[in-house]
Amino acid sequence: MHDLPIIELFGLPFDLSSIIMITVTSVIVFILAILGTRNLSVDKPSKMQNFLEWVVDFVYNLIASTMDMKKGKSFIMLGLTLIMFIFVGNMLGLPFAIVTEHTEPFKLFGYEIVSEEDIRAAEAKGHHGVELLWWKSPTADVSVTMGLALMSIVLAHYLGITKNTGPYFKHYIEPHWAMFPLNIIKEVSKLLTLGLRLFGNIYAGEVLIAVILMAGLFGILPLIVWQGFSIFVGAIQAFVFTILTMVYISQTTEHH
Repeated sequence: MHDLPIIELFGLPFDLSSIIMITVTSVIVFILAILGTRNLSVDKPSKMQNFLEWVVDFVYNLIASTMDMKKGKSFIMLGLTLIMFIFVGNMLGLPFAIVTEHTEPFKLFGYEIVSEEDIRAAEAKGHHGVELLWWKSPTADVSVTMGLALMSIVLAHYLGITKNTGPYFKHYIEPHWAMFPLNIIKEVSKLLTLGLRLFGNIYAGEVLIAVILMAGLFGILPLIVWQGFSIFVGAIQAFVFTILTMVYISQTTEHH
């Protein structure tokens, strides 16, 4: 497996590859949004406008399946952002990966990325040098997916506390006060499953692609098949993450 380009700021580790890929994903989503809304037309909509309208309708129906649209219409932009960001992010690691090999200490912007100790450790494992992975799916990083999950869960609970205060707190002791610990565990598990499900599927897909590539010419057909399947998995995971976010919001904001 490849190492990650990590720097430390204020005692905290930052993965440069994840930061780069989050930025790239955000730029691509922004460009798609601009292209889809640049020349809006009722009579002759462009292909990008038709695509964006389809995505909007899809998200609208997705939200409508989880809550009353009188409340749900305010979450359409959230749903659009989530499903487009996650889908584009899932796709970025499929075409290729950018890896650099370092046999000497390497610094970037004055921060040490590869040290002598890292090189010796890599050589002890039989590697020629330290290989750094710069291009991957941002959703193949557990910190990114857990960050997205934390954002969704915190938003759902914030909306529950501010817009549905009484029923929100009451549900923790329903159907009996003895259920309080289990209800707390249930809420914590939502965070873990939401983030780890997305990470596990995308990370495993990229690992399998790397394994198939090691097979050389014999891996061409399996690689093509797996690439196609990975697009399907990436789309499904974007859908699942978005609809679960809406379900959690519905659960905390609905009175029943």
